[in-house]
This record gives sequence, C-alpha cells and structure tokens, in this order.
Amino acid sequence: MVLEAGRELLEVMGYRVIAAAGGKEAVAIYERSWNDIDIVLLDLVMPHMGGGEAYDRRKEINPKIKVILSTGDSMDGQAAEILQRGCDAFIQKPLALRNCRKS
Repeated sequence: MVLEAGRELLEVMGYRVIAAAGGKEAVAIYERSWNDIDIVLLDLVMPHMGGGEAYDRRKEINPKIKVILSTGDSMDGQAAEILQRGCDAFIQKPLALRNCRKS
C-alpha cells in the first residue's frame, strides 16, 4: 500500500515511475532498464534484499547511478554507511510533500 501511494504521488507530481516490490525485483528492473532511469529512490528496508545490498548491486551495473536513500531510521548505522559508499542524498520518513515539486 505504501509503495502504491508513493508511486501515485510521484506520478501526480509529473515523474515517470517504475516501482518494485522488493530489492531483488528492483535490481532486476535496473539491470534491464538502467539507461532509462535517471534516479533511484531507495528504501533501506525492503523485502527479499535490503537497501544496502540493492544499492551495491546497482552501483556495479552503473557506477554513476544517482540514488536518494529513504528510511524511517536515523542517519546513523546502515544509512550513514550507504551514504559514505556514494549514495547522493537522504530523506527521512515520514515524507512531507508540501514543498516537493518537479523542477
């Protein structure tokens, strides 16, 4: 339900969204379509493969990948480690959309 709501909100804001229900699916989609994907919104906790491993696997496919990490956890621990490995940005959940819009 959260995935679907997020997808719908981003589409309303004008983004084309490719959603994945878990880490393994997300990596498989990225492997097939990475040339068509400008940025990845990555959750730290996902079914079938965690955010850290999903990030690393995509980075192997495209070392120049752009990733925004999203989590309800703090910036400590695993989130900080992924950012140190090259993740581009971090947004804390719950998200506030009042100031978000496509530029």
